[in-house]
Amino acid sequence: MSLSPHPELLGAVFLDGVARFRVWAPEANHVEVAFEDGDGKPLSLTRDSSGYFSGSSATAARLYKYRVDDTGPWPDPCSRFQPQGVHGPSMLVDPSAFGWTDANWRGVEIERQVIYELHIGTFTPEGTFDAAASKLEHLRELGVTVLEIMPVAECPGRWNWGYDGVQFYAPYHMYGDHEALKRFVDRAHALGLAVILDVVYNHVGPDGNYLHCFSPHYFSKRYRTDWGEPFNFDGEHNAGVRDFIIGNACYWVREFHLDGFRIDATQSIFDASKTHVLAELTQRARAAAQPRRIIIVAENEPQCGEQLLPVAAGGFGFDAMWNDDFHHSARVALTGVRDGYFHDYTGRAQEFISCVRRGFLYQGQWYEWQKKARGSPLRDRGACACIVFLQNHDQVGNTATGVRIHASCAPPKYRAMAALTLLAPQTPMLFMGQEFGASTGFTFFADHTEKLAQQVHSGRREFVGQFQSYADARLQALIPDPSAQRTFLDSKLDWSERERNRAMLELHRDLLRLRAHDPVISRQDASAIDGATLSEHSFALRWFDANHGDRLLIVNLEAETPSASIAEPLLAPPPGNGWQVLWHSEAPEYGGLGSFDPVADHGRGAWRIQAQCAVLLAATPRIVTPEVPA
Repeated sequence: MSLSPHPELLGAVFLDGVARFRVWAPEANHVEVAFEDGDGKPLSLTRDSSGYFSGSSATAARLYKYRVDDTGPWPDPCSRFQPQGVHGPSMLVDPSAFGWTDANWRGVEIERQVIYELHIGTFTPEGTFDAAASKLEHLRELGVTVLEIMPVAECPGRWNWGYDGVQFYAPYHMYGDHEALKRFVDRAHALGLAVILDVVYNHVGPDGNYLHCFSPHYFSKRYRTDWGEPFNFDGEHNAGVRDFIIGNACYWVREFHLDGFRIDATQSIFDASKTHVLAELTQRARAAAQPRRIIIVAENEPQCGEQLLPVAAGGFGFDAMWNDDFHHSARVALTGVRDGYFHDYTGRAQEFISCVRRGFLYQGQWYEWQKKARGSPLRDRGACACIVFLQNHDQVGNTATGVRIHASCAPPKYRAMAALTLLAPQTPMLFMGQEFGASTGFTFFADHTEKLAQQVHSGRREFVGQFQSYADARLQALIPDPSAQRTFLDSKLDWSERERNRAMLELHRDLLRLRAHDPVISRQDASAIDGATLSEHSFALRWFDANHGDRLLIVNLEAETPSASIAEPLLAPPPGNGWQVLWHSEAPEYGGLGSFDPVADHGRGAWRIQAQCAVLLAATPRIVTPEVPA
């Protein structure tokens, strides 16, 4: 990998005793580096034809800002570290100094992965990369394979979800020193864990954004988002903006050995260019990673499946996309609540069969909540391209007080739905602490100045008010203040619950072992699965496998069925076989009340399905007992 500052360097680095600088300011006549430590004199930079100013110096100074036409000084838009926060000086670092130990790491592909989403600041009491690294063996033993860390770009204040990032190249200084993220990734790779980063390329946070000071062309006047001005990817002087964003992705891959990205709200990344910036980004990031493989995941609220197509076929080349439809159906099934954006889901059995067989539930039909058509097909993408979950940062945080789904429903129902989520052929994702039934919530937090903090708190109340129950004035008064330290601290995991909630941990661990090691379940082949409703809230999924025997998953979210025959051919075992129980959600080791075989006489008798449970069965050859002559 070349670290030459010309022509690809963005920002500044210290290499071989020389400080090298490069910054885009196309309207400026003069840019100089103002050093803030040592005896370094200002360094005047040279302009090129594309609007970049560059230069080098043998100075020993490490802290600097830029002056643009005698205004400023301002932090570097591509600063690699901000030791004093968003308004302070940028820090020169040596990107080649870190001693990586992952030379044999070959990256990751989307097949056969289990994703774990975490927020560095609340994952541990310390809230640092180094502290998070100390928990990685727990995640490996759980069965996780990919860590998805919420955004870490430098943002204002002492705590933040990360979506208010303003210096995209600088890891948040509250999480550790400038090499802390590298230590985290190196440790993860040593344990066989991939790391992907949640990145926000649709807007910049409201505090500490100095991009306007370098160019008026960073942001578009043509489009709008719900969170701030979108980037200018298709207007006048967009080349430097595209360099800034695409270069950021390549930077994370090259300098931090990251294994890919989760790209936030791709529906709000606007580009009418012949080649969409996201299509260019996926190609360039993959090239930067060579010979390693990376995965790129989209969050796309409208669930436009065409973004998953290869670039050559008109897509953006994403590997996978979050499936909100699955979550919304699951939440309705578990809680019975259809308020707000859960309006168009029933939680009935057929919705889950359709999710397993076809991915998104809405693939272009009418969506009443938004008064328009929603979604599109997955095209020819495999089941692994759909990421399913019962929790994520948004869906927990979008409740009024950050309550997790397992605290909002009956435990047997949660266990049954967890089985579907972790055994289905789609790619499953857990949210931090879910595996041990964390009682701590996860509410929205952002440390801003007083005036902005009041606006954010007011905006949060308005946002959750889309849910009719959360619009109740009494509940509105309980919505935590995002700027309050207590809101942040209450969102930190309590790791002592890992031992206290051992049954929940064993549930998730055993399901992930089944997923990884069962030769039928692990194939992730939706085409080999069929499903049938047994009642409004119970259903069967059957994996067909001539080599290892069929699998049958029964999920019942309602009352126990009486002992009876069931007129459904998927329940018939293959000829010469019967059904044997492999796993049951009501086993006592998971906190259940005890389980029994749902089918009598090894599959040849009546069916009796336990209330609120999931049971996995395997087709096994019947043992024929020869008759003994009288």
